[in-house]
Amino acid sequence: MVQSRTHNCNELRESDIGERVRLVGWMENVRFVSGSLAFLVLRDFYGTTQVVIEDEALLAQVKSINKESTIAVNGTVRERSSKNPNLPTGGIEVVPESIELLGRCRYNELPFQINRSREADESLRLKYRYLDLRNPEVKKNIVLRSKVVSALRNAMTEEGFLEITTPILTASSPEGARDYLVPSRKHPGKFYALPQAPQQFKQLLMTSGFDRYFQIAPCFRDEDARGDRSPGEFYQLDMEMAFADQDDVFAVLERVLPPIFAKYGAYDRASEAPFVRIPYLEAMDRYGSDKPDLRIDLTLQDATAVLGACGFGPFEGKTVKAVVVTGFEATRKQIDRLCADVEVQAGEKAYWFRLDEGSNVVGGIAKFVEPVKAAVIDALGLTPGCFVGLTAGDLLTAQKTAGVLRNKLGALCPAHMDRDQYAFCWIVDFPMYEIGEESGELEFCHNPFSMPNGGLEILQKAAAGQVDPLTITAFQYDLVCNGVELSSGAVRNHDPEIMIEAFKLVRLGEDDVKAKFPAMYNAFCYGAPPHAGIAPGVDRMVMLLTGAETIREVIPFPMNKNAQDVMMGAPGEVTPQQLQELSIAVTAREE
Repeated sequence: MVQSRTHNCNELRESDIGERVRLVGWMENVRFVSGSLAFLVLRDFYGTTQVVIEDEALLAQVKSINKESTIAVNGTVRERSSKNPNLPTGGIEVVPESIELLGRCRYNELPFQINRSREADESLRLKYRYLDLRNPEVKKNIVLRSKVVSALRNAMTEEGFLEITTPILTASSPEGARDYLVPSRKHPGKFYALPQAPQQFKQLLMTSGFDRYFQIAPCFRDEDARGDRSPGEFYQLDMEMAFADQDDVFAVLERVLPPIFAKYGAYDRASEAPFVRIPYLEAMDRYGSDKPDLRIDLTLQDATAVLGACGFGPFEGKTVKAVVVTGFEATRKQIDRLCADVEVQAGEKAYWFRLDEGSNVVGGIAKFVEPVKAAVIDALGLTPGCFVGLTAGDLLTAQKTAGVLRNKLGALCPAHMDRDQYAFCWIVDFPMYEIGEESGELEFCHNPFSMPNGGLEILQKAAAGQVDPLTITAFQYDLVCNGVELSSGAVRNHDPEIMIEAFKLVRLGEDDVKAKFPAMYNAFCYGAPPHAGIAPGVDRMVMLLTGAETIREVIPFPMNKNAQDVMMGAPGEVTPQQLQELSIAVTAREE
């Protein structure tokens, strides 16, 4: 059967009137006007074309074809009597001589209307993702993703980077998330791991003498889903530079990303180089987050001195943070909803009061503020009409809760949020170590292969008890855009001696380092160049560019929130023979 077409469904124009054509695609819709007239909409990847059926035999044939069947239309182009200026092909229609059924849709009812699939339940959309992707509005995100990836490749190549692919089957290593393990048939009882990132391989490439590496790298992490994070797998623009420092990495991305965001983004404005650099501690103090949305002009203020002892129980002995907003006109019901939303997201309560036009303290916790009103007005720089949101707790809790409050107030106040732009910033000087939430012990905060500020000397002082390890910062950095962490990176620790000292502080000795990272440790012993890198997330990047609410909207075949592929039925059971070949027995998990 010949299925070649003369034109696609978005190609014909009035200049083609009178031409005989062959179109192929999906029968999107058909409207029967009478026993001798029907209008059929034919859709392919490129667009739609109207087909006017005026032949009784063809009408009978079309009545036997379900919507979403694939067909071929052979006919002649003519001028459309009632033109549609909203369609590229709205000035013409095709009168068919014959219609061929190429692929029959065997169902009279579809799970959802194709052009309204985004209104369907997400689980249904994921189960029938191949139908969901037929929706032009869904498909365009995937098309944009392809264009962005191509633009990234071109830009990185122009910057002198060499695209190199790294292994998918590798060894398990402690890199911060759970590994996906792959059992080895040839080596019973042993496992490969899917890479959480090409971290070690790209550093080994630097020690191998390659100067600039990149790839659009698949990464695999067994972690829970979020709105901006897909479970299971994701892709990142992975890059590394030899004989480079932090400034070199920043300069590359500041040249590569703004043109792509300006060209393909929902907004045509993007930060120009150099991006704002904000130390981690300053970001937490001013914005209550290490991924601040700089489109919002609100900042946090410390109100501990004036409100910590005001008599309000939740403030007593706590750090108190304030977010002051002008022009926030809201009802009591709206403010209560705001505070409830903050509590849901942050897990902590938010409080408030307002200064009315007569400079009277009203609403919320006003009775506790009134006795210290003058000091509060002076400390926070209040003017009549100001709304003040408040949070309390230990320093980090108060900051993080105020950060959530800041974001929600910014979203509610157009005057305080320049929404239609891409606002980039670098968060720098991250802590090298933190106290683990589960272990209660000292752990690496970000990447264990980062170079500490102060090098070997600061680590030795920490080991000797002369320096608090929690005060050590590292050459680690995040690129943030509109409140979304786009990527993390670091200047790498390329000195084996410094590496061993860094791991000693988290209770791992030299033998542990050699055992867990044998290739990297040994390679560094042969003379490694100083190197640095970063890895912006492609999925998050495209999510920002499209303005999508969840990352699943920009991934061709995403998993659901429970890390299930409901379309393919993964994860699924395997046969006893497969398990036997892998020397694996499945047992019930002990609760």
